[in-house]
Amino acid sequence: MEKPELPRGMQSRSYRWVTAGFGLVFVGLAIAILLAADSQRKLGSAVATAIVGGLGGDAIVSAVRGRRSLLSRIGPLP
Repeated sequence: MEKPELPRGMQSRSYRWVTAGFGLVFVGLAIAILLAADSQRKLGSAVATAIVGGLGGDAIVSAVRGRRSLLSRIGPLP
């Protein structure tokens, strides 16, 4: 399958740096969720950590590879 071409604005170096920055923020949030969780809610915090950390990791990998991340595919949020 052929790799789809990125829109012109998403090819710039600054867009990739911003995407990687948001990825790092999400990974940091995942770590904060895990550290702030109390012992009674470990399962819920582990699920939230996996989701938020996964989105952050995907954003970082997408910035390195020059493709759209899952966060950018959600669409414009208000």
